[in-house]
Amino acid sequence: PNGKMPQRGTSDSVGYDLFSATNDIIPAKGQTEFNIKLKIQVPFGTYGRIAPRSGLAKKGIDVMAGVIDHDYQGEIIIILRNHIDISYSVQIGDKIAQLICEVAKNPHI
Repeated sequence: PNGKMPQRGTSDSVGYDLFSATNDIIPAKGQTEFNIKLKIQVPFGTYGRIAPRSGLAKKGIDVMAGVIDHDYQGEIIIILRNHIDISYSVQIGDKIAQLICEVAKNPHI
């Protein structure tokens, strides 16, 4: 993997920005998968939630639901959905989502 490492905007930011590793187009009213070329292991007792960025949401771009389990070992794939009537261009290095680590509660079901 050769993606850009997640970064927090400030020391108080909850989410870690995730970056595109490719140039791609999200078609109007469509969706595109972005492999960010990273493997991320979240701390034990947590899971990673892939969340939208407000700047993209204002442009009609949303993140489809995503969870990273503590034991997941593959590369991270982010699915972006375009809700508007024109295509949207994503460039290498663009912030496309954020990773939020949350406490995992695993009750017996």
